Amino acid sequence: MSLPEGFDSIEHLQKTWNQEHNRRVDRYFRDVQGNGSLAGVRESLKLACRALDNDNMYTSWMRSDLFYNVIGYSRKNLAVFYGSRLSTAPPVAGHPQLFFVFSQDESASPPEESPIQHEKSVRLTNFYCSTGNIKPAITKANMLEIANEIKTTFLSNLRGITYSTGNKSASYTDPNNGFFRGNYLLVNSKSDAVEIYQKICNVINAPFQTDKIIVNDPDKPSTTTATAGKVTILGKSVQNRRYRPVAVLRFRSAYISLGNLVPPVFLLDTTLRNQSLVKYP
Repeated sequence: MSLPEGFDSIEHLQKTWNQEHNRRVDRYFRDVQGNGSLAGVRESLKLACRALDNDNMYTSWMRSDLFYNVIGYSRKNLAVFYGSRLSTAPPVAGHPQLFFVFSQDESASPPEESPIQHEKSVRLTNFYCSTGNIKPAITKANMLEIANEIKTTFLSNLRGITYSTGNKSASYTDPNNGFFRGNYLLVNSKSDAVEIYQKICNVINAPFQTDKIIVNDPDKPSTTTATAGKVTILGKSVQNRRYRPVAVLRFRSAYISLGNLVPPVFLLDTTLRNQSLVKYP
């Protein structure tokens, strides 16, 4: 359908804007009779916010800014934000990721099960993987320093230290020092979590605070090979997966991932399967 001859698009825009704007103003100030007055605060605000046919562009802008921004109608019905904007975690991408590998001794693993293996990682927020960033790119010298600290901290009598894993998940949250949300360690007690997180903090030269550890103790207990039982699949009896079994895990190795297609750099490997920066033993 064609527009009528002599159609004024600016006048049409202003008329439409006035109608839509005033409709929202009237709904917001529905407790105020008429178009507003000088009888009270809300009456005066409604009078100032309602658009008039003879308003120029500057007046329309002032009425709009008063209503949507100053009074805050534009924020109406937005989702409630829980938490502090000041505590927003810094971005993870670009920082090297340091992994610690723990596993169960072969001799302690049930014949029907493979040895339990867990990994724990932390971001090295003082470094970037590549050059050209606000913080320096990690170097081989930096990695060697971390590797030597790991050898001192995670070895005892030339063997990897141990801790007990179980059904409790322990998280340590400190984004500024590389411990981001969603990363946890399975333990059998809080003391095990404190020990491991404290050692990791020592390695990366970050302050450790016990109150940053949160331990979740589920109602479901750990299961063993015997209590997990067996099921029949395709006519064959197979072992059920255990739920967070209690076991002693030993430190085996540590490596740094630089992302992209760069192979990980092993800092220390007590299994001798990988060539590492620091020799073992």
